[in-house]
Amino acid sequence: MSDASEPSDPLRSARNPAPRRAVVVGGGFAGMLAAAACRAFVREVIVVERDTLPAGPLPRRGLPQARHAHMLWAGGADAVESLVPGVTGRLLDAGARRIPLPTGMVSLSPEGWYRRWPESHYVMACGRDLLDWAIRDAVLRDGRVRVLPDTEWRGLTGDARRVDGVLVRSGQGPDERIAADLVIDATGRSSRGPRRLAALGAPPVRELTVDAGVTYASRLYRAPDGAEDCPIITIQADPRQGGPGQIATIIPIEDRRWLVSLSGTRGGEPTDDESAYLNFAKGVRHPLVGELLTHAEPLSGITVTRSTANRRRLYERCRSAPEGFVAVGDAVAALNPVYGHGMSVAALGALALRSELRRGGVTAPGLARRARRAIGRPTGVAWGLATGQDVFFPGSRGRAPNPVDRLVSRYVNRLVATSTGSYGMARALTDVMTLQSGLDRLIRPDVLIAAVRGPRRPRLSGPPLTPRERGLLSPDDDPPGGSGASARTTPRTTA
Repeated sequence: MSDASEPSDPLRSARNPAPRRAVVVGGGFAGMLAAAACRAFVREVIVVERDTLPAGPLPRRGLPQARHAHMLWAGGADAVESLVPGVTGRLLDAGARRIPLPTGMVSLSPEGWYRRWPESHYVMACGRDLLDWAIRDAVLRDGRVRVLPDTEWRGLTGDARRVDGVLVRSGQGPDERIAADLVIDATGRSSRGPRRLAALGAPPVRELTVDAGVTYASRLYRAPDGAEDCPIITIQADPRQGGPGQIATIIPIEDRRWLVSLSGTRGGEPTDDESAYLNFAKGVRHPLVGELLTHAEPLSGITVTRSTANRRRLYERCRSAPEGFVAVGDAVAALNPVYGHGMSVAALGALALRSELRRGGVTAPGLARRARRAIGRPTGVAWGLATGQDVFFPGSRGRAPNPVDRLVSRYVNRLVATSTGSYGMARALTDVMTLQSGLDRLIRPDVLIAAVRGPRRPRLSGPPLTPRERGLLSPDDDPPGGSGASARTTPRTTA
């Protein structure tokens, strides 16, 4: 057995003592994109994964959130394609859907129904198992990247100034050291990165938490006949109503299936009770999702998840954090899944890491510090979008809304209200929601002027469904306003 104080490094060559190696801890979505970001700058990338990764688009242990609704917004999808060229085509060939926005979304905002303006953005929709597999398969075809499966991350090596490797354990064996020029933590929401750094004497990493107490209950359905091109449907909560925030969402994915997620904050949580599932969907601010599910066939049981708090680790503000260590994805910021930004933030973080590597390579002085700041930029946008709403729900924990929050909230509500009747405003908001622009997009002169003018069209009285989409509802189930505003408003709505 190896000496615990000097674990062996079986991957280090005597002929090439300098490793020129990146180690990625975690082989999920964020980890594989991080490996893709690093592979051109090192001789090898070692992915340390505690599970055995499936050989195809199959469920894997340790990823319960895969059963819930996922979307890859345009900003994240573009980043994935840049890191793993060709993966978008593979996903589409496997049945994933590229859904135009806002044309392909029926959404009730706190200020009313959004119109389905001509396409300005898009979202990729598919099952998480398919998405992860397509990326994993493409990345691992590169001979520079390999996985150590069933291997536990035990710690970091180095000191408070620089991380120079990781300690790992396979099965019941001894701890072993893998030397690395760069270690990337992609272990997700439960990351022990700050604790690992503290063990080297590094300063603590400040953490922020905003927890609205969201519970998710999701299941798969077979879409009814004629629903092959169904749009995304989401009924949002309105924090100003004073009660729990309840949301219902349908994401159309491959194989003519709907991924349905219901969510609620404290006091209004959904459960795995089959008899109550449809009633919950019908009881949110509009019954459209529930009425559509009445005619769909359940394909799975109900999966419930309660680990949904917004949690951010402020690595970018740690000026004295060690070099040689970077975190990506949920290991930096785990976001309330209701906003669908987690995967896009992970992809943009990996893209930011690659940009910094291009500046000077894996051993460039200050690489980790610059990368942490670059990763923090898209993270900050998504964090602001999520917590800016979550702090207002009853029972939200972490911090109470302050006067600035209330002022910003009123401004954002004005933008949303304007966007329901203004194509220009809808486009600006979607720029930010898809993470293709930062929050500064919302204070540009054109947006400020549009906010003063307000919506250019009257509020819709019902969901903007096409005649074909309305046909998915039986006459008795046609929701309030469905035959009025819906008949007059189709995805061909223009500015």
